[in-house]
Parts: sequence; C-alpha cells; structure tokens
Amino acid sequence: MDSERTCRLVRANRTYHGKQGLDYGEAISKESVGSQAICMLLVTIPPGQRAQAHLHENHETAIYMLRGTSAMWYGDKLELHMELEEGDFLYIPAGMPHLPYNPSESETCTALIARTDPNEQESVLLLPELDALWRQQRLSED
Repeated sequence: MDSERTCRLVRANRTYHGKQGLDYGEAISKESVGSQAICMLLVTIPPGQRAQAHLHENHETAIYMLRGTSAMWYGDKLELHMELEEGDFLYIPAGMPHLPYNPSESETCTALIARTDPNEQESVLLLPELDALWRQQRLSED
C-alpha cells in the first residue's frame, strides 16, 4: 500500500488565526493531512465579533452550525442578510462575498466548515472595499 495514501487522524488541539480575522481549529486540509480536494475546520466566533468581508475564489463552502447563533451579510454589496441557528446548514457558492458575525453579546458560536479548496487559506480573498461599505451602512442605520 502506498505510504502517502492512508487514513489520518487529526486531534482538534491546534488553532490558527485566519486572514478573515477569526480563529480556526485546524482539522482536515492539504497542510494537515495532504487532502487533495477538501478542507474541513472549526470556527468559533466570540460574542459581538465578526470576520472581515471576503470570498473564496472558485471554491464552494458548506457550514453546519454546532453551537449558538451566527449571522451573515452576503451579496455583491453585502446587501443580503441571514441568521443561522444550531443545527442549520448553509451553502455559500464560490465567489460569493460574505461577512459572518456573532450577533450575541454573551454567547460564543461555533460552526463546522467544509470547502472544496484543500488549502486552509489559499482561496480567501479579502474585500476591504466591502468592509468599508458595510461599516458605512451600519453607521447610517444608527
């Protein structure tokens, strides 16, 4: 049997800070196990925190909400909004701008994420112009 082609166990004990501004629990990726077409990881968003606006070029994302409630602005100008509760599944198509956040002031939220990009961070494209637009929209609402 090919020594490269084997099953691999990853213990959920390492984290890293992603380009998006959130902390991720390292799990399945090209970097951790040599995967070729998938990445799976945990994200925990502290109360009141958010990611930076971003998209994943050419890669789809599937999310399962494990704990808490999360919300997300999405769309070409982050004009659309949705909330996720425990047990919800979310699909984000490749190239879709989005900005996830935790609306709770006291509860952390945790989700399991899977992407068709085996690299943990390679396809992340930050969108600072949408971050600025999002901030401007939130200020005008107050």
